[in-house]
Amino acid sequence: MTFSSLRHRFPGVRDGWARFDGPAGTQMVDVAIQATTEWMSSGLNAAAGGPFDAAEACAALLERTRATVGQLLGADPTGISFGANMTTITFALTRAIAATLRPGDRIVGTKLDHDANVTPWRLACQQAGAEHVLAPFDPVTGTLPVQNVIDLIDERTKWVALAGASNLLGTVPDHAPIIEAAHAVGARVYIDAVAWAPHKAIDIAALGCDALVTSPYKWYGPHTGVLYMQPELLDSLPLFHVRPAAPSGPRRAENGMPNFEGIAGIDAAARFLLEEGLPQIEAYEDSVFEPLLSGLQSINGVCVWGPAGMQGRTPTAAFTIAGISPADASVALAAEKIAVWDGHNYALDVVDQLGLTESGGVIRAGIARYIEHADVQRLLVAVERLAATGR
Repeated sequence: MTFSSLRHRFPGVRDGWARFDGPAGTQMVDVAIQATTEWMSSGLNAAAGGPFDAAEACAALLERTRATVGQLLGADPTGISFGANMTTITFALTRAIAATLRPGDRIVGTKLDHDANVTPWRLACQQAGAEHVLAPFDPVTGTLPVQNVIDLIDERTKWVALAGASNLLGTVPDHAPIIEAAHAVGARVYIDAVAWAPHKAIDIAALGCDALVTSPYKWYGPHTGVLYMQPELLDSLPLFHVRPAAPSGPRRAENGMPNFEGIAGIDAAARFLLEEGLPQIEAYEDSVFEPLLSGLQSINGVCVWGPAGMQGRTPTAAFTIAGISPADASVALAAEKIAVWDGHNYALDVVDQLGLTESGGVIRAGIARYIEHADVQRLLVAVERLAATGR
């Protein structure tokens, strides 16, 4: 399969940097930038629901973007809500869920998750006197054995919180049997798809989860968040909101005035993904990531953490270099205009289970649609030099 370069669609990568920091936030695609700025200069900013043109345009934007995101995620558009980001959305939801929990209830999570899918649930359990338990992953393979999660699910379980993909290791768990086990005891399933949605096609209707959250700024859109929740479940939660708020529907989860310019950007970014096709994006990213993964694995002194092969993962590499801390390595790479992240990347339990907390975590490099083979070669050459010389 041959691929066309889309680098020209991303103004943010025209400065000579190799931007492997995509797992923390991608550069915006041109149509999302245009949609956001055009909305801001259009005079359409208003409050949805009024009888004048701008208010009607706001209402139409909400409806249109819910439909676009619903198509992207394979979800009922009436279950799509917009917010600030995954973390903010999850704290708001778990605050409401805490009011539905009772002492003795259980929330099951995993040690593979970003802390934004751990701490909100832990605090909800503390508030309600419920139990919060985390399933360990396999530190050797970087995978999440399904049975590790299922063994923690029992009749007390009310929610299971899962990573769509690990933001640190790239691992994509086998969700289906876990969702089936949760539903068998009447529990709900919440999926953090922030590290999953940019790279893989998601079909919520087929997946069968009860709620899923993602952040468009990880898939070429603006700094915003998107929630899917089964409409009847969303209507039943005791969410915190002002008295005039919508009593039902997706607006229940959208406290205050929506970020209309951001929502315009979400719509454009989602349309970009739909037009390019997630299977085609995945194939391109795999073609660029495979030489990065195998190249890192071949360098003496480099240890790659997580799945060893291309199956069951996203194009995110976590690695360490003997003799140099992740922080020092990221500084050295930045001096060559190569952007990576270092540390725990908010995956505190992942780094802890790998035994890397005291040594500074890992170096993380991720592939996005604007990363090209030349960028990969730059990174590999620089890492090989660091491994050989320590500087």
